[in-house]
Amino acid sequence: MAFKISDDCISCGACADTCPVGAISEGDEHYVIDADSCISCGSCADGCPVGAISEE
Repeated sequence: MAFKISDDCISCGACADTCPVGAISEGDEHYVIDADSCISCGSCADGCPVGAISEE
């Protein structure tokens, strides 16, 4: 199951730096996770300072 980033994202980029497969990129309003690339490791959720990332 892939992770997703909510609208609570502050666009700090911490999640993108922790993703081992590069599945996170900057979107129009906040960072987004490519569900097809996500390996569901949870590194992004652990590194998010505002808790904006959860499993879908």
